[in-house]
Amino acid sequence: MSEFVGRIRALALALGGPGLFLVAFLDSSFLPLPGITDVLLVVTVTRHPGAMPWYVATTVAGSVLGCLCLHYLGRKGGEALVRKKFAGEKIERAMAALQRNGVMAVLVPCLLPPPAPFKIFILLAGVVGISAARLAIAITIGRGVRYLALGILAVKYGERAMAYMRENGTRVSLEALGVLIAGFGLYVLWSKARAGRRP
Repeated sequence: MSEFVGRIRALALALGGPGLFLVAFLDSSFLPLPGITDVLLVVTVTRHPGAMPWYVATTVAGSVLGCLCLHYLGRKGGEALVRKKFAGEKIERAMAALQRNGVMAVLVPCLLPPPAPFKIFILLAGVVGISAARLAIAITIGRGVRYLALGILAVKYGERAMAYMRENGTRVSLEALGVLIAGFGLYVLWSKARAGRRP
């Protein structure tokens, strides 16, 4: 397995953007590669800082597509498949969070660094009937914020960005989540105020 991961890593570094897309797709779907996507994004951006937006975009796109594959499995395979793959208590908590909070329950783990649980929420989003479009929007926002922050740190600090994320990743992710929630709240208030002004 470690040899295979090493080959994937070397391929991703050689290909640049398409390689990041491939790793993010595999990591978000069928192959567990915890932390590899983050490391490769930082290394690639450090080597070519001017291409950071492209690298972030391809990484986000790979993650979204990988998550949609998992979501499809959850939708088609149903709860029985998910329960066979994951422990019961995790399932109950994740299912309750999704039923209570919908896509917000997907957005939070999108922002958090490994080893925060993530795939279970994507599978269960399919089980509870969250649409692929809503899921894709949540993943794009969550992973977009996360990988953009990582890309900016890589431009600023180089490969030391990974050390920074290891020490401060959870705090930074929660701050980003707070900004997103505040922005969403302001948007809802603005929409209601605008609707109230219409004749």
